[in-house]
Amino acid sequence: MLARLLTSALIAGAAAGLIAALMQLVFVQPVLLHAELYEGGELTHFAAEGGHDHDHGHGAVTDAAPSGDHAVPPETGGIDPARDGLSVLFSILVYAGYALLLTGAIALAENRGHRVTPREGLLWGLAGFIAVQLAPAFGLAPELPGMAAADITQREIWWLVTVLLSAGALWLIAFGRNWAAWGVAIVMAALPHLIGAPHPVELTGPTPPELAAQFAGRALGVGLVVWVLLGLFTASLWSRARG
Repeated sequence: MLARLLTSALIAGAAAGLIAALMQLVFVQPVLLHAELYEGGELTHFAAEGGHDHDHGHGAVTDAAPSGDHAVPPETGGIDPARDGLSVLFSILVYAGYALLLTGAIALAENRGHRVTPREGLLWGLAGFIAVQLAPAFGLAPELPGMAAADITQREIWWLVTVLLSAGALWLIAFGRNWAAWGVAIVMAALPHLIGAPHPVELTGPTPPELAAQFAGRALGVGLVVWVLLGLFTASLWSRARG
């Protein structure tokens, strides 16, 4: 029985991870590769001179080549089998791990008398997205290469604490039986944001803010779709494996 449940979780995670990888290759990776051109100096943002003026005479120059000519920006797309293959594999492994955690949470809920149907799996997936991606992004938005950032260790610690507190808060909101539990949930959800995420002293870098905003929006959009599908897949396969 346990083997069937674990197998179901891994299948659900692999399917969601494959979908995530394909969506990232189509929607997210082009923005990421575009940002790498600014990080490497192939493109500059608001260059002092040269390039193509997009601001109609106000002096703002974007997507300009460093040499000041009007050359077409380098290609940001293209297929790299090694890079893209590793991205797909990494995505499958990550979402397989998420599926195992989601399966454990569903099993714990059912042990407490809450039967989880495939339709309710959509809500479980949404909760996973809120805890793992949306809540941390409220303090630390998805970052592109070349963006200013605080110490990576501090950011990782803050992210992990935020995920754990957010997941615990959502659990208390869903299964708490009184206002005391819901009050604790509110405090847990708000605490990491009241403390504040680590940020750099100066917000500098070569990456255009418009590109950063597009990247954050697409990354969160893909995350929402994949997490909801992960909840649906996990709950459906859990129901079948459980019998």
